[in-house]
Amino acid sequence: LSSCTTQQTLYSWYDSENATYVYTKRTTDETLEKAMAQYQKVIAKQNGLRKTVPPGVNAEYGYLLCKAGKKEEGIALLRAEIQAYPESEKFISRIINQLEK
Repeated sequence: LSSCTTQQTLYSWYDSENATYVYTKRTTDETLEKAMAQYQKVIAKQNGLRKTVPPGVNAEYGYLLCKAGKKEEGIALLRAEIQAYPESEKFISRIINQLEK
């Protein structure tokens, strides 16, 4: 009977992968806004088993915010990525250093 049940995922992604793909393929203000809205949803509503933001989401959203001119907000999210996933510090801290120049 246990093989008939569906298993809950670790994280809720809310189609953020697709929004990011569309933004990457067709970079416009509209696709940027849609991608950022999806990331906001992923961060705000985590229904997965872990009840935490998936790895990389804070970093990706923070980077998009920086590209959109919201540098302080973006860097704060990059730091949140390091706090949630300490193994990302080496990579993310280099991005932060470049953005702060």
